[in-house]
Amino acid sequence: MDSGDTSWVLASAALVLLMTPGLALFYGGMVRAKSVLNMMMMSFGSLALVSVLWVLYGYSMTFGTDKSKVIGDPGEYLGLKGLMDPEALSGTIPTMAFVAFQGVFAVITVALISGAIADRAKFGTWMVFVGIWVTLVYFPVAHWVWGGGWIMKDVEAIDFAGGTAVHINAGVAGLALALVLGKRIGFAKEPMRPHNLPLVMIGAGLLWFGWFGFNAGSAVAANATASVAWVNTFVATGAATLGWLLTERFRDGHATSLGAASGVVAGLVAITPACHSVSPVGAIALGALAGVLCALAVGLKYRFGYDDSLDVVGVHLVGGLVGTLAIGLLADPDAPAGASGLLAGGGASLLGKQAIGAFSVLGYSLIVTLIIGLVLEKTIGFRVTTETEVSGIDLDVHAESGYDLTPATSGAFRQQSSKAAAPTGEGAMA
Repeated sequence: MDSGDTSWVLASAALVLLMTPGLALFYGGMVRAKSVLNMMMMSFGSLALVSVLWVLYGYSMTFGTDKSKVIGDPGEYLGLKGLMDPEALSGTIPTMAFVAFQGVFAVITVALISGAIADRAKFGTWMVFVGIWVTLVYFPVAHWVWGGGWIMKDVEAIDFAGGTAVHINAGVAGLALALVLGKRIGFAKEPMRPHNLPLVMIGAGLLWFGWFGFNAGSAVAANATASVAWVNTFVATGAATLGWLLTERFRDGHATSLGAASGVVAGLVAITPACHSVSPVGAIALGALAGVLCALAVGLKYRFGYDDSLDVVGVHLVGGLVGTLAIGLLADPDAPAGASGLLAGGGASLLGKQAIGAFSVLGYSLIVTLIIGLVLEKTIGFRVTTETEVSGIDLDVHAESGYDLTPATSGAFRQQSSKAAAPTGEGAMA
């Protein structure tokens, strides 16, 4: 065991854990005020449930002894049995540290999906979906990509930190659920603007901060690979933000704070699978490309008529595809991965492997998520009633309001303030 590697992986796990509350702020600020708490609860609910399932059987399904290159042995590490032994190591770190690091990946992946169905999903059904989806989709796919499954062993596609297993997986699942639940009332007919852009910016900042654990931590050691991944994550995100803002400026005439926050996430998504495969200059090119393409892709929902509320498809599915496929073009043999992309003279072989990995995950996740969503909609119901959607999910489902500014409470506050007011009238002003 190496204490430096262990410290870095545990710190990285904490950084990735912070990403889910960061996502809650990012998504929460993007919805309307009447559903901000429900949106944030979907992230926190995912965190609560997936953490338990990961310990019970999720880690074993993902990293247990391979079964036909499809799934890990679910019973091998049931309840993490045997892994508390100080001699149980994964490389140079305790296996329990690796369990912690990979567990928070599972949490953030399923939380990402929630943005596609904002404003209209039953919280209880969402929680049922979370448990089923991570079991049938995330755990198997993560095994394929990282746990010794067929994409890792047979296809040999590169996915350093989650372009396929996390972002393509979650992005296409979001599309599937958006199709199952249908459009929000008033979609494309009335404004549905973010209600709190400062929350969005804070959330994007926390995501960027946590993402250094996501990407650099995936080296599972405090080494040169982690350093390259850190720098590439840093610069690709900056380039993507510039690309998104320039696209907005030329298309719409102005660059927005929402665009800046979205560009940050697009860049982070795209560099995730490639951060140890490309050079820093390649990371700049990849980030800029992702920023432009994702900025253009978020408008596809209006052209094709699907209501992806918070652009999970445009940012995570498209960004994940861009980053995963770009490895086949931009991989630099001098980078830690040692792979050569098409532009480095490596031929088209790597690009083909990346395409197989990306579209296999896309197809599997799309089909299984559609089945799960349709079964839940037909049995216990997935979408809230029209009355609840119009009045706001927060009050009807959670009996709370994100901002207690109703006329009654505002009047009571003014009356209470005036009773305690000083002779100068400060209370009346309050």
